[in-house]
Amino acid sequence: MPSEGHAEVRIVAATPEVARRVAEILRRCFASTEQRSYPAGQGGGTRLHLTLDTTHVVEPAQSWLAASTSTEQAPTHVDEV
Repeated sequence: MPSEGHAEVRIVAATPEVARRVAEILRRCFASTEQRSYPAGQGGGTRLHLTLDTTHVVEPAQSWLAASTSTEQAPTHVDEV
């Protein structure tokens, strides 16, 4: 588990460019670690991992986080590692 205030994010995309675009948007909202990229598996594609620091946020993430409510942990997807 990540430390308090941090979130581990995994992005799976058909191409590395698409994964990088999504990661860039997340980094504009949250402080983050260096991204790590891996092959996505048998079907091809890219899996990108990064850790976000949710204690250091900027707009619009700040207003979204303040308005969101915590829910029970959702079950993992069958293909999650």
